Amino acid sequence: MSSTNAIVVYESIYGNTRAVAEAIAQGLGCTVLEVQKAPGVDVAVQADLLVVGGPTHMHGLATARSRQMAVAAAHEDGDTSVEPLAAEEPGLRQWLRDLPQRSGARAAAFDTRLDKSPWMTGVAARGIARRMRSRGYEVLACESFLVRDSEGPREEGELERAHTWGSHLAELLSGAARATA
Repeated sequence: MSSTNAIVVYESIYGNTRAVAEAIAQGLGCTVLEVQKAPGVDVAVQADLLVVGGPTHMHGLATARSRQMAVAAAHEDGDTSVEPLAAEEPGLRQWLRDLPQRSGARAAAFDTRLDKSPWMTGVAARGIARRMRSRGYEVLACESFLVRDSEGPREEGELERAHTWGSHLAELLSGAARATA
């Protein structure tokens, strides 16, 4: 386990983003929380590094409406499973909106998206990073992890890549801490 005080907060609908978040947290050696279970925004205020991620929906960050539509379609399909809290509030948009100002705090953003050109799929990590910067966070890195279809599965090797990215974030944070010491 890392000695870094980091936390990964994520939103997931089909479980792909959850799996990626868990792999990142494992690489970082930190706690991972579903956004609906994140105890307010207090956890973010106490972290040395806040890593936030969600699925890309309609070219950006999921909305309450896009989550409800995805859950309804999955239930209609009958073969697609959804995360238990997928349609619950707060979603990532609301959680980020309530995030307090933290000038100079460190963060990273990630998303899951289709394995196509970003101009075709959009990139939720960009919107997450923009919202975090508006709250004063220094965004150290952004990353997309790829899925084959809207519901998944993840592309081969993405969980390993997420774990490696988490380890890289730990190194970045450790280097930044040494530079300020």
